[in-house]
Amino acid sequence: MASECNISSNLKEIKKSIESIRQTGLITSEEVILVAVSKTKPVEAVIEAYEAGQRVFGENKVQEAEAKFLDLRTGKKDIELHLIGPLQSNKAKEAIQTFDVIQTLDRSKLVMALSKELKKQDRAVEFYIQVNTGEEPQKAGVLPSGLSDLLKLCKSENLNVTGLMCIPPVDEEPSLHFSFLAKLAKENGIPKLSMGMSSDYELAVRFGATHVRVGSGIFGARNYPT
Repeated sequence: MASECNISSNLKEIKKSIESIRQTGLITSEEVILVAVSKTKPVEAVIEAYEAGQRVFGENKVQEAEAKFLDLRTGKKDIELHLIGPLQSNKAKEAIQTFDVIQTLDRSKLVMALSKELKKQDRAVEFYIQVNTGEEPQKAGVLPSGLSDLLKLCKSENLNVTGLMCIPPVDEEPSLHFSFLAKLAKENGIPKLSMGMSSDYELAVRFGATHVRVGSGIFGARNYPT
């Protein structure tokens, strides 16, 4: 497990672990992208990660991402920014302006709002559909039974859906959800799988993750206001 004090060392350790699993595992993708989740962390931490070679970052909130990355990306245009937190449809404009990949598409109302903004802004944005694999009532994500219809709507609105994303229930074995998401992706011809976080990214890689979302394993414990 990576330590909390050295971002550069943590990145190297995690990437080494991912590559080792990718090369030796029986069920792996050809490439695994590490999404460094910088939510609640200051821009200085992002810069430190960038200087250590990290280019793909994830944020949970549109407003925090705007504040942190707007100026930063002026001089660092090779940063790729992913939205990994729930998105309200009234934030569609800002989300399309700010993010390269939106991983939390999960309902028809949001599809329509994002489609409208894509046409206005003429931007190329990738989308992942978040699937509520555990069918938890309190959690965002389309139910597995609704995935097919949501994909059809996305296609009709010309949204570029390239991946699926999930967050397994905290009290269940994550491998069951990782394998289920991989099955759904294969059935629907979707190439990318965003699954696995700091505590289980190694397992996710073994089940075919193409993207893992790691925050505290890179940046240390999150800075929540008291």
